[in-house]
Parts: sequence; C-alpha cells; structure tokens
Amino acid sequence: MKYQWIFFDADETLFSFDSFRGLQQMFAQYDVEFTQQHFADYQTVNQPLWQAYHQGKISADELQTTRFNQWAQHLSRQPSELNQAYLIAMADICQPLDGVEAMLQTLSEKVRFGIITNGFNAMQDLRLQKTGLKPHFEFVLVSENIGLPKPHHGIFQHALNLAEVDDKSAVLMVGDTLETDILGAQNSGLDTCWLSHGKTNDTNIQPTYQIANMEQLVQIAQGGQR
Repeated sequence: MKYQWIFFDADETLFSFDSFRGLQQMFAQYDVEFTQQHFADYQTVNQPLWQAYHQGKISADELQTTRFNQWAQHLSRQPSELNQAYLIAMADICQPLDGVEAMLQTLSEKVRFGIITNGFNAMQDLRLQKTGLKPHFEFVLVSENIGLPKPHHGIFQHALNLAEVDDKSAVLMVGDTLETDILGAQNSGLDTCWLSHGKTNDTNIQPTYQIANMEQLVQIAQGGQR
C-alpha cells in the first residue's frame, strides 16, 4: 500500500452536513418554523465566526454561543442550550457520503484511519455510533479539545503524534476544503487529496491528488493513481 495512514476531514468528506435541515429539526423543538430566510440570516453571523475561528481569532466556545445569541434572546433560552440541541440534531440526521463505507471496508485491513475535524465534541461520537463507522477509526481529533483548528500545523502534528508516525510520506490527508484541510496538511509536510464534489479549484492551493468519489481514493491508496 502506498499509505499506512489516511487522515480524514469529517463534514462533507465522510459525512453529509445539511445544516439547514439540522436547524429546522432543532428549532422545531421550540415550535419555530425555520425558513430559508432564517437560514440566510443565520449564515451572515455563522460564516464570519467560522472564518475567525479558523484564523485563531476566537475560541470554539465563542463560535458556538455567539452564533445563537439572537435566537437565544428571541426564545428566552441560553445560547449554549440552542447550540447543544443543534449539534445533537446534526448528529441525528447525519449519513455517510456515497462510497465511504465501501472505501473503509476495502482499505481497513491494510490502512489505518484517523479523523481531524474542526467540528465539536457533542456531535462526533454520536454520529460515529449512529452510522456504525466508529470501529474503523483509531482516533478522532477534535479542534475544540486542543484549541488548534485546521489549518494550524499544530493539529496535524498532534494527529501524527497520536498515530505514532515518523515518516510523513506514509500519511495522506483527505478533505473537501482547500483552505483548511489541504493547505494545512501541505504546510505540515503531508500528501493531500481534495474531494472536489465537482467544484473547480480557483485557488493557488494544489493538492497532491484530486478525486470526485471515494472509489478513486481506493486506487490512490493502493498506488494506482497519481
């Protein structure tokens, strides 16, 4: 095998991530009919917070509570309560993306797997249990736990330490986001594989590989594609 380890991003790499549907399900608990306009308004707050988090300007706690401040005031609830309910709803609706289960089954006897995610604790174990994928992964590294989100090189080094890997050429990082998954791994000396979902790369970030589906990842891991 070309690689001994594959590190994966979680959202939209291994698992579906339909935040609108998750918010709809969460707010239904509070008798709120969450609309597309509500979602657009939420994203005007949420997206800049994620950018600030990736840049190390705010903490995970700040992101999770600030994004629900306005709704918390409207519903007379705590922002932390709404955030927790949202993460649980997201775990509940989560499904593996097409080809993920087959890829893990095919490679699991010869390759070891880890997850590096900028997601949050409350969702990770729940969805791994729900989808039945937990036994495939040696570790799940959550940025919230160590205070370093992707693309910071420290989170990738932490993953290498967990994997007890000295030879970085034996590790491949797979993710769907060029600016965090791919650039961060490249800056840490790892080969990278961008899951493009049909998008065009209009950046200067050049992954080692680009794939459209997980079947192509199997070929790469087995040394059959460059």
